[in-house]
Amino acid sequence: MTDRMDLHTHTIASGHAYNTRNEMIAAAYGKGLEILAITEHAPAMPGSCQHIYFSNYRVLPRRYEEMTVLYGAELNILDYAGSVDLPDDTLRKMDITLASIHPNCYVSGTEKENTSAYLGAMKNPYINIIAHPDDSRFPVDYETLVKAAKEYHVLLEVNNTSLSPASFRLGAHENYRKMLELCVKYQVPIVVDSDAHVDGLVGAHEFAMQMLNDMGFPEELVLNTDSEAIYGYINGIPEY
Repeated sequence: MTDRMDLHTHTIASGHAYNTRNEMIAAAYGKGLEILAITEHAPAMPGSCQHIYFSNYRVLPRRYEEMTVLYGAELNILDYAGSVDLPDDTLRKMDITLASIHPNCYVSGTEKENTSAYLGAMKNPYINIIAHPDDSRFPVDYETLVKAAKEYHVLLEVNNTSLSPASFRLGAHENYRKMLELCVKYQVPIVVDSDAHVDGLVGAHEFAMQMLNDMGFPEELVLNTDSEAIYGYINGIPEY
């Protein structure tokens, strides 16, 4: 399986990552990626950048040699309605957005409430990917999640960091197997991302790809293999 992209990475602007934008870009280019997305944590995450940072993305070039560089945010889902921590008028100007649940920004509810939070975020037309929906601390109804991803044309992420032996997220292996089986059943595509917070982990997808291979997951449902198909799921590159 040819892996062409990494759509979830962070720089020092996120507050708890350790490399600059240029260092992350150079690492991605060195690994032969065709598309890199830099998706800083949105303002509700302690220590991260504020609204003005995201509103100034227009100054950044979207090409590095032969590689495309996208800029966006990993939004924090804040409540059971799926509210996030940047306004729509900012989101629509971003190349790409992810939405996720973090314990710093969200109080876990019942399975129904957590599922409602994800669905509320999916209904936002400027949210492209649900990131790491895999943590048993935030139980979710995966059948409802997968069917909603298809209905709202949102990608579900398989997060390599969640599957790492060093991960602090609980139950990711079991939860991803449930989700991926349902993705096959309903023909819902996924994207594999690193969630890299350091340059050495850009494009590091080995744990996720191993799971996909072990399950015999269909290659045609993995968006990483198609650099053109991904543009049907993101907000797109602005013409500055």
